[in-house]
Amino acid sequence: MTAFLTLVLRDIRLATRVGGGGGMAVFFFLIVLSIVPLGVGPDLNLLTRIAPGMLWVALLLSVLLTLDRLFQADQEDGTLDLLSLGPVSLELQVLAKALSHWLTTGLPLILAAPMLGLMLNLPISSMWPLVLSMAVGSPALSLLGAAGAALAVGVRRGGLLISLLVLPLYVPILIFGVSATRNAVISAPGDLGDRSLMLLGAVTLISLVVGPIGGAAALRANFK
Repeated sequence: MTAFLTLVLRDIRLATRVGGGGGMAVFFFLIVLSIVPLGVGPDLNLLTRIAPGMLWVALLLSVLLTLDRLFQADQEDGTLDLLSLGPVSLELQVLAKALSHWLTTGLPLILAAPMLGLMLNLPISSMWPLVLSMAVGSPALSLLGAAGAALAVGVRRGGLLISLLVLPLYVPILIFGVSATRNAVISAPGDLGDRSLMLLGAVTLISLVVGPIGGAAALRANFK
């Protein structure tokens, strides 16, 4: 456990130093959501209806923007080869990368989402469901993204390859996340939002298993 936490703290420092932290992602998040009202126009009702979808799409793209540097710095300086020989399994190393990525990218985006939701005329009563759905679903973005980044280690234009690999896997997260948030906006009766939130949590739990295992397998293939 101590070695795992050491890896997480190291990856957080590395992400901040190489510019892969939350600052760039939050800035991109802000730019994307600032453009939406300019394109849609002054129709506040329309902005309210599309706000959940736009917030989740902007979150997804902002996370995707930072994935290409997840393993690249370690691969360039040879650290990745040394870590593969260390006492910590590759699965735990991928999990550490995903956790540090979420802490430096996903968490700042979640904290910024309510303020940007107000720009899209999202009701204040919907802020808690928005934050909750993003808190439940965003770890899956980092976990699956880590697996995609591991597959693209050492590949030129790896960012494009990561996008092609990861975007299809993000579709269920987007659907359930938007559904959970939109239910709170339109105040629909029943428990559709609760079911969407539970399905979103199930996707995250599956990603918690699939992401590290898939990422470790990709790294082992890269070492051969």
